[in-house]
Amino acid sequence: MLEVKGIENGLVIDHISAGNGLKIFNRLFADTEYPVVLLMNVSSQIIGKKDIIKIENVFDVDLDLLGLIDPRITVNVIKNGALVDKVKARIPKTIKGGLQCQNPRCITHTDDYAIPEFKLLKANGKMEYECSYCEEITVYKL
Repeated sequence: MLEVKGIENGLVIDHISAGNGLKIFNRLFADTEYPVVLLMNVSSQIIGKKDIIKIENVFDVDLDLLGLIDPRITVNVIKNGALVDKVKARIPKTIKGGLQCQNPRCITHTDDYAIPEFKLLKANGKMEYECSYCEEITVYKL
């Protein structure tokens, strides 16, 4: 049996839908200098199979990005070997940067100073965001 020890200080990102752990790792932790453990396809009573990420000495993570990838994610903050905080990711109502407008004529494609901003319209099945510049609807895709 595989044994993965707990971390002394850092984050445990839990309840990641199976297969999404690698996407999160590549977006957030691929260039980190700290030890990272990525567990994939771990049995879960709640969601069947899940992924888990443990990262030492990191206490800040983009909850909006985690919520976009999988809103069921929980982030556990560990200090001195004990759980000190537990935060649930959620689908962000607004996004600044991170998405690209699907309208090729949108100013955000040509003006380096126009940072794309989006407002959540719908989150049933697929997440639809409206561009604040051109009002084009953009569907979030991993």
